[in-house]
Amino acid sequence: MERIKEKLSNLRVEADTAIRRAEEAEAKNKKLEQALLERDQEIKSKDHRLDDLEKELEHISRVYKEASAKLHSGDIDAEHNERKLQRAEQERDIWEKKYEEAEKKYRKAQADLEELVVNMDNL
Repeated sequence: MERIKEKLSNLRVEADTAIRRAEEAEAKNKKLEQALLERDQEIKSKDHRLDDLEKELEHISRVYKEASAKLHSGDIDAEHNERKLQRAEQERDIWEKKYEEAEKKYRKAQADLEELVVNMDNL
């Protein structure tokens, strides 16, 4: 009978130990499940932020492309205007040279006319 009591006592100790281990495992499992939920929420939050950043990147990329196109167009316009300015300056230089030549001829003609008037007065 003593052996049976001892065995029952051992079985109770083993059962208590098993219950305690099961309770500890359940508590650990709950903690791990909570940590997993928190990680899932964190991942969802980061996925959402990543989506927002990708949309922002697409927008910035589109704006950059538009600005680059406008800049390129502006560069082309500037080059065109620069060529027009150079042609206008060349034309101005030609007209200034023609003006100087005409003015020189005019002064010579005026001097010749004055000389002619003087000669005619002397006659």
